[in-house]
Amino acid sequence: MANVVVVGAQWGDEGKGKIVDWLSERADVIARFQGGHNAGHTLVIDGEVFKLNALPSGVVRGGKLSVIGNGVVLDPWHLVKEIESIRAQGVDINPDTLMIAENTSLILPIHGELDRAREEAASKGTKIGTTGRGIGPAYEDKVGRRAVRVADLADVATLEARVDRALQHHDPLRRGLGIDPVDRDALIAQLRAIAPEILKYAAPVWKVLNDKRKAGKRILFEGAQGALLDIDFGTYPFVTSSNVIAGQAATGVGVGPSAINYVLGIVKAYTTRVGEGPFPTELDDADGQRLGERGREFGTVTGRKRRCGWFDAALVRQTCATSGVKGIAFTKLDVLDGFETLRICTGYELDGRKMDYLPTAADEQARCTPIYEEMPGWSESTEGARTWADLPAGAIKYVRRVEELIECPVAMLSTSPERDDTILVTDPFAD
Repeated sequence: MANVVVVGAQWGDEGKGKIVDWLSERADVIARFQGGHNAGHTLVIDGEVFKLNALPSGVVRGGKLSVIGNGVVLDPWHLVKEIESIRAQGVDINPDTLMIAENTSLILPIHGELDRAREEAASKGTKIGTTGRGIGPAYEDKVGRRAVRVADLADVATLEARVDRALQHHDPLRRGLGIDPVDRDALIAQLRAIAPEILKYAAPVWKVLNDKRKAGKRILFEGAQGALLDIDFGTYPFVTSSNVIAGQAATGVGVGPSAINYVLGIVKAYTTRVGEGPFPTELDDADGQRLGERGREFGTVTGRKRRCGWFDAALVRQTCATSGVKGIAFTKLDVLDGFETLRICTGYELDGRKMDYLPTAADEQARCTPIYEEMPGWSESTEGARTWADLPAGAIKYVRRVEELIECPVAMLSTSPERDDTILVTDPFAD
């Protein structure tokens, strides 16, 4: 049976939540493989809005197993609140429907404090624009071999040893930033109090998923953020602290790369970005304002206004290559309704040279100017379209030109936030 990886192919906020929820109907297991609760997925189901951060988007589907993999960093207190919130909306969440990998690293209160203190201390132009939720410092502790992991919550002596090791690193950092030392006993007490709420979901996820695969079950691997925020292949240093590209799906849950059969890239019909960093096609004019208003471009997590610009085919072609994307889900096409003229970035000019990709060096990225081609827009509405026949000719031509420029076919087309307003071209699970 085919297993599918879903990745954002821009700077995040492409509409992954709806697409993952839609695909979840065809899957048996939905597994988050990276990121933290800085992710924001909004689902609209029969008019009811569900906002998810840490939980996999498939959790709202009955009869499915949702998994938080070891590639995620997890804030246990946020997770418990999120579970309570989703339960209040009528969604049943229990250890039969949700599992957390035992080797998942935890986000502690000290991580958020350090994250925010660093951002406040950064000089203008060096701020990353983090959510301040501690994701970066938690990944640092994981790589530095001083993280507290889910399995550590089960044994007091182990937990205390892990906390002591972490504080050997954090207390000197805090002194340098003018923050009081950590209250060790209070932190351990907090962790012991939350432990029972987390441990009931703990499982050897790598084994569970491998057993599911042997039984012929379909797995949907869900990523957070977008490939242009990948720690290695994104617009560094204005990136997240984990690998976002599709290759991380295997490492982030504990399956081999042969478990991945299809990679679906989620792509918005224009481009947005939250926070700092380069953005070649950004619009600081009436068109940019119109895109933001029509697309309701405010961050699910932070509420920050997203920067908006024309579709950048050069960047998406690049992310399709680094993630091995076989098909894209094209979202928010309806936001472009009514534009007389549309522009697509096909490459860049850098110091008199033409480039068909965004260079790696930050100073060169900042000097790149987009090369555009123009297309006529359409006056008809595409909102709620569910077949190609429902789309105006201008919209179809725009989609076909995007396919040519990014060198990847459209597998799905989304025309509103509603679950069923989706045109299926290729079923990723049938690949």
